[in-house]
Amino acid sequence: MGLLNKVMIVEDDPLLSIVEEKMVIKLGYNVVGKAKSGEEALANIQDIDPEILIIDIQLAGTLDGIQTVKKLREKHLDIPVIFLSGDKSNAVLQDTKGINYIDFLLKPVTPKELSVPLKTAAEQIAMLSQSAA
Repeated sequence: MGLLNKVMIVEDDPLLSIVEEKMVIKLGYNVVGKAKSGEEALANIQDIDPEILIIDIQLAGTLDGIQTVKKLREKHLDIPVIFLSGDKSNAVLQDTKGINYIDFLLKPVTPKELSVPLKTAAEQIAMLSQSAA
């Protein structure tokens, strides 16, 4: 499980983006695209066609990660989402209410912490593809 799952990382910190990409690859997933802002993610997501989205809450640009995912949901793109953030305050968690997502991880994230929601997302994708077949 995992190896074929295509992951897009939306992270505005170049160093964290590299670290997250290496973790995802080490865990057996394929990074098919990266973006630094919500706007960039929205502009490229249909071309990249990821199966899983790992997205930071605080991003460059005018859209934060939560707003970006809300816009994806408005377009009926129900990609499994894993939120990453340095801020797990009640205000941020309140903003995620009503959004369907896999997990919310506090940065810095370890490979072990990231492996659980990635596996959950991959299992969800597998179940959906079986029911569609």
